[in-house]
Amino acid sequence: MQKTFKTIDEQIQILKDKGLVIEDENYAKEILLRENYFFISGYRHLFLDGLRSKRFKPGTNFRELYAMFNFDRQLRNIIFKNLLIIENNMKSIFSYQLSKNYGFKEKDYLKPSNFNTNPEKSRQVNDLLRKIKRQIRVNGGQHSATTHYIYNYGYIPLWIVVKVLSFGIVCELYSIMKPKDQNEIAEVFGMRVNDLLSYLPILANYRNLCAHEDILYDNRTAVNIETTKYHTMLELPMMDDEYTCGKNDLFALIIIMKTLLWEDEFRLLIKEIDYEKSILSGKLQVLDIEDVMGHMGFPKNYTELINM
Repeated sequence: MQKTFKTIDEQIQILKDKGLVIEDENYAKEILLRENYFFISGYRHLFLDGLRSKRFKPGTNFRELYAMFNFDRQLRNIIFKNLLIIENNMKSIFSYQLSKNYGFKEKDYLKPSNFNTNPEKSRQVNDLLRKIKRQIRVNGGQHSATTHYIYNYGYIPLWIVVKVLSFGIVCELYSIMKPKDQNEIAEVFGMRVNDLLSYLPILANYRNLCAHEDILYDNRTAVNIETTKYHTMLELPMMDDEYTCGKNDLFALIIIMKTLLWEDEFRLLIKEIDYEKSILSGKLQVLDIEDVMGHMGFPKNYTELINM
């Protein structure tokens, strides 16, 4: 069945027909016009009266649904700004490592021989280096730092180039580095190469999700992260000898960020999430705040992660 255009009045009626209480229709219409019916209704699943039901739980109010939308927006802003910190850290460390070992001009640091020489990696290496050169051509002229180096020196050092590279490209860059370079970078964060290799695509995925204002709270990644000491220390729930949270949910991202952020940065991240949780809790009527946190994979004792 085709989805057809619906006026704001029709959207309001659809929500009311599904049992949503709308006390102030003018307020609801303004919200739907500004925020988009599709994105607001994307949070309805928490409020539905049963797994297969299309109706809201009795008493569900439009303001409660919108409060969930706003909670996810604030949560996304908190996560995004910390992902940008991690992105900047990665770009700085990667560029330092490669510049130190292979030079500071494009003709030097972009040589295929500087990267993994395994024949199975050759195609990926060459493809990625082409992507990097393309991003330099396309984006280089849009940044004052890159144009400054091109105009004054005739080349762009890698520590400047990373500013115009997407985080996805930078994450893939790590996967084609020589094992020695991978090890030295992983040691900066006190982790294993394989863990960093698995974390980077997850970070890039969440970075893009946040940048495009997609629904965050119940996002699931395609791959589970390996069990960490934090799963054990927090005594996360298990089923059939597998942890049921902190593996491919938002809390898994929080565990990753625990390993990558400075202690003070991570403490602020958790405190800001806890603050937004308390605001949402005061606006919920038919939902319990722990239901929301459970959908995010957050255990009740998640704040203890600060001191671990």
